[in-house]
Amino acid sequence: MTKKQLEESVAYLRKKGFDAPEIGIVLGTGLGKLVEEIEDPIEAHYHNIPFFPLATVEFHSGKLVYGTITGKKVVVMQGRFHLYEGYDLLDITYPIRVMHLLGIKKLFISNAAGAINLNFKKGDIMLIEDHINLQGGSPLAFKQVTEFGERFVDMIEPYDPQMRKALRKIARDNSIILQRGVYASVVGPQLETKAEYRMLRTLGADAVGMSTVPEVIVANHLRLPVIAVSVLTDECDPDNLKPVNIHEIIAIAGKTEPKMIRLFKELIKELN
Repeated sequence: MTKKQLEESVAYLRKKGFDAPEIGIVLGTGLGKLVEEIEDPIEAHYHNIPFFPLATVEFHSGKLVYGTITGKKVVVMQGRFHLYEGYDLLDITYPIRVMHLLGIKKLFISNAAGAINLNFKKGDIMLIEDHINLQGGSPLAFKQVTEFGERFVDMIEPYDPQMRKALRKIARDNSIILQRGVYASVVGPQLETKAEYRMLRTLGADAVGMSTVPEVIVANHLRLPVIAVSVLTDECDPDNLKPVNIHEIIAIAGKTEPKMIRLFKELIKELN
């Protein structure tokens, strides 16, 4: 990744009409319908954007969508990238840096995750308040990192407190159950063993997934306020574990998605 590559990606998108978006949004597995809320959408498929990675997961589209939601300009990633696809952490977080250069001032992230906390149920939404990085690396661990910002980034409050507070109020006002907890990010693509679920619970994780943390680290590197939610698609009780059905996970994500869209739309409306 070089500054020149980022500038070429941004120049292509601006030429397409991606003009000064205020909010960037990353959509997780089975959570792509927010793009249907965008007015006057402009699409840019990843394979056309210079130096952009390509989404290879069957449940992820591969495009950026620009337009307006509740009067604010947004750019939405419909389809994200993961370590388990063979990408490195610079590839995975490249779009965050592109959206930042386009002008976004806030970043929203969603994902599908498994519930480690046995008080949480499939179909719940969890507001991520902190995370545990178990991906074995950092998107800031490269030689030229100081060309893009400080090498040592404080992570005492990685998820923006003001947006978290606002989202909790929106959930209450709309009678949406919004759990709160710690997200553990692993490599995947295999699911966890019973022993690994027990380990994650001991470490203090409330949910586990295979994304989000690299993007959040880069957002903090860019001093870009970020918020993230997990749609909990399965219950990871090691004493009552059942084989995972990916189609059931996608179905649960789809059923819960309207609540997540409501939360994000109301938060967009409230932001200055």
